[in-house]
Amino acid sequence: MIICRTPFRISFFGGGTDYPVWYRKHGGSVLSTSIDKYCFITCRRMPPFFDYRYRIRYFRDERVSRIDEIQHASVRECCRYLDVDEGIEIVHNADLPARSGLGSSSTFTVGLLHALHTLKQAIPTKRQLALQAIHVEQEMIGENVGSQDQTAAAFGGFNRIDFSGGKQPIVVSPIVMSSKRFEELQRHMMLFFTGFSRNASDIAGEQIKNTRQNKIDLTTMHTLVDEALKILLDSGTDLMEFGRLLHEQWRIKRTISTLITNSEIDAIYERGRQAGGIGGKLLGAGGGGFMLFFAKPEDHQRIKEAMSGLLHVPFKFEDLGSQIIYYSRHDQQF
Repeated sequence: MIICRTPFRISFFGGGTDYPVWYRKHGGSVLSTSIDKYCFITCRRMPPFFDYRYRIRYFRDERVSRIDEIQHASVRECCRYLDVDEGIEIVHNADLPARSGLGSSSTFTVGLLHALHTLKQAIPTKRQLALQAIHVEQEMIGENVGSQDQTAAAFGGFNRIDFSGGKQPIVVSPIVMSSKRFEELQRHMMLFFTGFSRNASDIAGEQIKNTRQNKIDLTTMHTLVDEALKILLDSGTDLMEFGRLLHEQWRIKRTISTLITNSEIDAIYERGRQAGGIGGKLLGAGGGGFMLFFAKPEDHQRIKEAMSGLLHVPFKFEDLGSQIIYYSRHDQQF
């Protein structure tokens, strides 16, 4: 039996520039971190006593005899990609709900690939996991997804991730800050669950369709990654500037697609700002999910009160990425 633990992520800047249709021509960058909220994949070989070979348990319970019959697209295509030719059972659990803006679908794919590699007695690198998950989602499933979520989940940590159409399409650069600066940044963050979002692939599809007309905005969002890093790496710069930059990006992002926000989301954001939030953003493709606020720690209680009715989710940054946390060699052999 194998248990894989893979982190969710928070993306601060550069979202939208990680779609291949954009970065293969213009380049792209994101600033993101993995967090201590996880997707867990349990995987084991199926005993031969059942009238099915594959059992997949998530919010559904699938029991089928052939890979082609698997309804869960990521499970089906990951099994195809790694040529899984033995019966297996896969169980999914997570700390946070799907369709919530924290890269849950890509986190699942990375974790499943990691578990299946391990089942086949292989040890993939973090880069292999990221690139394989991108291939499965973009090429095999055909989803409208970018390339940052898979990379953040596989590598873990607080990173700048650069994308290009060259021989090395992904470059991951860990952000080196003093412990004091790092902890100070974390203390300023707040996360609230606004409710379930629309299908991220549908929202991303509109963004991709509008890429050409959004060229100026996407270019600006790309440059904000450099500006954010300058703020973080200069200990003499007031950290409040990071929050103000988040607000500037949210102002730009909400114009990219009509599906990103709505009157309810806008009202939540404004309540948070009026209660002391310096800046923030709706995480993920849009339409719902988690709202991130950046605010002075002394204002956090007032923001919680303003967010009455929404679930506050404390979190911390993490730096391990996808990990096999349990591996038993003693599965019965038949």
